[in-house]
Amino acid sequence: MADSWNTDTGEAVYRSKDVVKNLRIKVRIERVTSTAALSQHLQQQVLTQQGRGDIELETLSSEQHPGDNEDELVVSWQEKFFSQYEMELFQYDTACQTPLDRQYHAEIKALNKAKGRRNHRIFTYTDHDRYTSCLPLHQLQNSSDLLTTTKSGPTFLAERMASVRNRRQERRTVDSSFHKSKIINWEPTEEFVKSSRVVNSAMQTMHIMGDLGPSGGLGLKENECLLVTIKTDGHGTVIVKPDFNKGKEPYRIVTEGEKREVWRLEFENVSAAMKPEEKEREQSMYKDLYVRHKEYLNSLVGQDFEMPPMGILRYMMNGEIVSAQGFEYDHLYIHFFMELPNSWSSLPIQSLSGVTQTCRTKTLGKENVAFFSYPFTLEAFYMSEKEGQESIPQWPVLYFKVLSLDSWQRFRTEGYGYLLFPAAPGRHTVTCHTWRPLQTGTVSALRRFFIGGSPELEDISYVRVPGTFKGERLSRFGFCTETSGSVTFNLHCIQQARAFVDAAMLNRRRQKLFDQLGGFSQQGAVCTILEAFERAKKRMQETRERLPSDIISSVSHLQNESSA
Repeated sequence: MADSWNTDTGEAVYRSKDVVKNLRIKVRIERVTSTAALSQHLQQQVLTQQGRGDIELETLSSEQHPGDNEDELVVSWQEKFFSQYEMELFQYDTACQTPLDRQYHAEIKALNKAKGRRNHRIFTYTDHDRYTSCLPLHQLQNSSDLLTTTKSGPTFLAERMASVRNRRQERRTVDSSFHKSKIINWEPTEEFVKSSRVVNSAMQTMHIMGDLGPSGGLGLKENECLLVTIKTDGHGTVIVKPDFNKGKEPYRIVTEGEKREVWRLEFENVSAAMKPEEKEREQSMYKDLYVRHKEYLNSLVGQDFEMPPMGILRYMMNGEIVSAQGFEYDHLYIHFFMELPNSWSSLPIQSLSGVTQTCRTKTLGKENVAFFSYPFTLEAFYMSEKEGQESIPQWPVLYFKVLSLDSWQRFRTEGYGYLLFPAAPGRHTVTCHTWRPLQTGTVSALRRFFIGGSPELEDISYVRVPGTFKGERLSRFGFCTETSGSVTFNLHCIQQARAFVDAAMLNRRRQKLFDQLGGFSQQGAVCTILEAFERAKKRMQETRERLPSDIISSVSHLQNESSA
């Protein structure tokens, strides 16, 4: 008999696109104790011997009420079925404390006036019930232990999550009692880890319970047993514990006490399946919704690029300060600012400076590396002052200095450097090497080690030739420096421009082309033009081969329609 029971009582996770209110579960419990089986067996033998004139034993045909040995019920999501204990509790108005209790009181009065409740032993606790939120961990474990399964203790995560009511828990906020400067705990204890690092997502819960008390003794809290637990997060995830039978053996429940009665538990998913026409109508509705949302997004974005004014270059860069390595001290941070040369400008809201977070170094190989991953952006505009200018003489520059600040508030300058923004669009990874001013002598070295402090530049733009320098040569004679470390940047650059060509410029370019062809004969000029045409045709073919096939097919289809 032990081999015919299902011992897998773990939870199962389902995902569905349908709303959870359409969930229907049929639950059936049946008493299969040895005394009940013996009584049925003896009574069956007596009934077979009635034809031979034997007298029926009245003691074997004990009076049984309907639902004493079995009960079956179809339960919907968050559908309330009252237990015998709740029927006796909420029939009096004095026991009602909340509006939900008064609602239950009215429903129980209506049930008493009607034919009574449909259920006998099976009842439910919904997500709003006081007993659902107050159901302690040990009661859940004891009720789960009644199901025959392999012996396995609850995990730490199960203990933590069972004691937390996700939907109505108190949110802990940062107030005056919590020191805001210690948001990050650098040395977490084991108790801190247990109390803080717990995944806590909002879920609704429903318990299907069973009153496994003896006949005529229903309504006692100690006889209540947890049969099924259903949870959902409202996004299509449904967790059922234990899993549906699905044609497998039933679950066995053994009650506590002297009798140790055995019950059989079976439950199946009896939700109504969607009809093919309803499924097709729902899919078409979702498709129409997605198309409308796509059209809405396209209307926000538009069909054309946002172009800069005529004759202006728009330079956009998304940068990242990746890491710094090779510096002498720990707890590094970087202070940087961007300089725009002449003819460059930016929007008033554009920030041209910034400071990274303080980062502790990590030993990789023979060097200490600090990973910042600090993002910054720049949007600048270049307007040419000279007509017909084809190249940009100067590009923006990013100046930076690497600093260290330890727990004793010792401040040190670790290095200076600069980054010239790339002139070519695309992705660039640049490593900039740094140096720091060096003051010779033992006193400066001792000061830097014990109390911090080191020589600094008054103007950081003197790391390179500043843009404001008007002389011919910048002399640094007698200035002592020391190579320190390097900083790595990731840059993603985009350039956007609209060419400005007037009639005079077009005539000048045409005259320049004629001057270049003036030294050749007419036949040579024609051959030169044909060669240029062949090169352009070859580049177009190579570009067409690199395009995806779906774009080529769509373009050819549009060309056929236009020709038709």
